[in-house]
Amino acid sequence: MSIVTWEFESPPLHHYDYRFFLCGNSSVGRARPCQGRGREFESRLPLFLLGETYHSMNLYLRYFDREALVQNVDQAIDFLASIPEIGMNEDLEADIRDYVASDVYYPKRYKVRQRVYFIIIKTTAETMMDFKQKKAVRPVPAMEKQNIAASTVTRLTEQVPGWYEGELDFKRVVMVPSTGKHEYRDTHFAVQCKANSGQDCYNRIVEHLRGRVDSRSQFPSAKGKNFHFRYLGMWK
Repeated sequence: MSIVTWEFESPPLHHYDYRFFLCGNSSVGRARPCQGRGREFESRLPLFLLGETYHSMNLYLRYFDREALVQNVDQAIDFLASIPEIGMNEDLEADIRDYVASDVYYPKRYKVRQRVYFIIIKTTAETMMDFKQKKAVRPVPAMEKQNIAASTVTRLTEQVPGWYEGELDFKRVVMVPSTGKHEYRDTHFAVQCKANSGQDCYNRIVEHLRGRVDSRSQFPSAKGKNFHFRYLGMWK
C-alpha cells in the first residue's frame, strides 16, 4: 500500500492536509464503481435503535478469531490494546470513544492494514451466546428506515461553519508503468478543511480531486457509506 501526503494553503480553504491510501486493483472498464473492499462486516442497515436505553449497551469486538463482549469503552480499549497487531494509539482510542459515545448504531470497522480490519458492534446482548443467537437484534420497520435516511441527509446538510475532517473511498484510475495500461485502484482520501457543512466538505474534496486524478476516476455519493465526516470546531 502506498501513501502520499500533501499539505498546502489555498483560500478559502487555507489548509489541506490529506493522504491517499491505495490498495487493490482491477482493469479500467471492469471495476464496479465505488464498491468498498474488505470482508463485508458493515451492515447496510443499523442492527437496532436504542434511544433511551443507549447507556445499557454493550460492545462486541472481533479481530480474526479473537472476540469479546464488553460492557463499556474502557474494557473495549483494554481488549484491543492486548492485540499488538492493532497498534492502539491515542488517535485510534479517541475515535473509538467518539463512536461509542455517538448516536450511531451501525457497526464500525477499523483498518489495521490492507484488507485487514477489526469490528465494533453496539448491542444489547448481555452474553456472547445472546449475541451469537442475535437475540439483541430486531427488524427495523419501514418508517424507522425512512427516519434513518432523513437524519443522515439532515446531518449532511446542516449548516455549521468550521473545520471538518472528511474521508472518501473512491476508484482512482492509474497507469501501470510496466504495461502502459490503466486500472482502477481503491483509494482512501483523508483531509481537514474549512467548510460550511458535511455536504460542503464532500463537494470541496471531490472538486479538489477532479483536478488532480484521471477524469475516469469514480466518486461515490455523499450519502453513501464511502464518505464520512466529522466536525472539528470553529475556525479562527
